[in-house]
Amino acid sequence: MEEKIKYEMEFPIQASPSLLYQYISTPSGLSEWYADNVNSRGEIFTFIWEGSEEKAKLVSKKSDERVKFKWLDDEDTPYFFEIRIQVDDITKDVSIMITDFSEEDEIDEGKMLWENMISDLKQVLGSV
Repeated sequence: MEEKIKYEMEFPIQASPSLLYQYISTPSGLSEWYADNVNSRGEIFTFIWEGSEEKAKLVSKKSDERVKFKWLDDEDTPYFFEIRIQVDDITKDVSIMITDFSEEDEIDEGKMLWENMISDLKQVLGSV
């Protein structure tokens, strides 16, 4: 299997960390922008897109700060995706930091997908 490459992205967003956290950590929040539908049983989240289903385990979370998921079909690998809320100490500007992995020839596609999803999140929040 080809090794995946880690990449990070930053998206400035105008929303409070506590509101943002609801959208990145709950099934109802994630289904507003990340997937068509999201269900959870404990720490296992099921993401549904146009009929296909992927399961991920919520491996860590910190209230108003971050969530980290690991795809269940990738359990034997070190790969994950993490969504962090970062607040600038001085300006109080809020950003969403994305950490994800992709195969080298799919990084641009992965980044474009995140850009589209974060754009959807900003629309849901009215933070365009």
